[in-house]
Amino acid sequence: MTQVAARLQPFGTTIFTEMTALANKHGAVNLAQGFPDFDGPEAAKAAAKAAIDAGEAQYARMSGVPRLNLAVARAFSDRTGLPVDPDAHVTITSGCTEAIAATFLGLINPGDEVILFEPFYDSYRACVAMAGATPRFVTLRPGPGAGVGVGVGVGVGVGVGVGGFGFDPEELRRAFSDKTRAILVNTPHNPTGKVFTRAELDLIAGLCRDRNVIAITDEVYEHLTYGREHVSLASLPGMFERTVTLSSVGKSFSLTGWKIGWAIAPPALTAGVRAAHQFLTFATATPLQHGAAAIIANPGPVVREYVELFRRNRDVLADALRELGFRVFDAEGTYFIMADHTEVSRRLGLSGDRAMCTAMIERYGVAAIPPSVFYENQEHGRSLVRFAYCKKAATVDEAIRRLARMRSG
Repeated sequence: MTQVAARLQPFGTTIFTEMTALANKHGAVNLAQGFPDFDGPEAAKAAAKAAIDAGEAQYARMSGVPRLNLAVARAFSDRTGLPVDPDAHVTITSGCTEAIAATFLGLINPGDEVILFEPFYDSYRACVAMAGATPRFVTLRPGPGAGVGVGVGVGVGVGVGVGGFGFDPEELRRAFSDKTRAILVNTPHNPTGKVFTRAELDLIAGLCRDRNVIAITDEVYEHLTYGREHVSLASLPGMFERTVTLSSVGKSFSLTGWKIGWAIAPPALTAGVRAAHQFLTFATATPLQHGAAAIIANPGPVVREYVELFRRNRDVLADALRELGFRVFDAEGTYFIMADHTEVSRRLGLSGDRAMCTAMIERYGVAAIPPSVFYENQEHGRSLVRFAYCKKAATVDEAIRRLARMRSG
């Protein structure tokens, strides 16, 4: 009989593990789990190898290798205009997932409430539980109607264009209470591909300031946007002092297995992050930190190459899915696309996202994620499916070729 702590029993095995195992069993093209199928940048690998050859084999400083802290601080400062101290504000972690855990465990108390936008990356819900806190949910709903105006100031529209995902500002306001300790904002957003607008972030920032709430922002897809500007919540007036900004090299630079992430925050919040980080992993692989520093210091050419590849993949995949009868929602960032499978499932005699994703693997050899697990009320996601297009062009093209067989049932 397995023994799992009560607070973790509701979560079970992650959907990524489940779908990838099924994909491997059936030899499916894996558009489920969000990792590229090509190598990371040569500059990063060369710097990591050089660090190994130089004998960088011992524990790194708890807060990070100074070279990497400096690169992270400069990159964030260049993008936001904020003065960032590499030693006082930056903490290097073992991937962004550890940064999320350290932030929750170090800053959230049992009984606190944390606001999450759903659908959500599944680690968020588990980390809230491990911290002993209570989640409050605000739902991102697909368009049409996602681009609603919300009356921030005079006539300011909040939301994305027709066909994207947006939230009800009144639902967000109602989620705040006297127990609210923090709100987590993931932008660009997994799994919807949404990039929060400046107007949306202004609304969130105003509520945080008014209610004295901490903002935690997961920005791991910060470089992967397609026409929509990514804005860091910390850059808005009065927000740096109450924001923990999280990111990593994994998603933007095809280095997911390196597990190099970070948290950027003012000293008062950094103290909490580090208090937990020192007892979770203490330090992250030293040579890989040197490799990460090299690519963060000069990301331009690599980012442009990846953005163009992913934009191409997104567009051809979206077109193919529409031809098959899926309703595809706008994806302005990340490397995920969400689609409504209702019409396709009806044609194939299926019901629900799990049945749809299982059939795609077993019948057609393409893996995707059933996103109902990313909702507190899973009914909200049963009509949806998430595809990852962070692959070689040939991989996406092969997936499209296989999916074409769905036309004949």
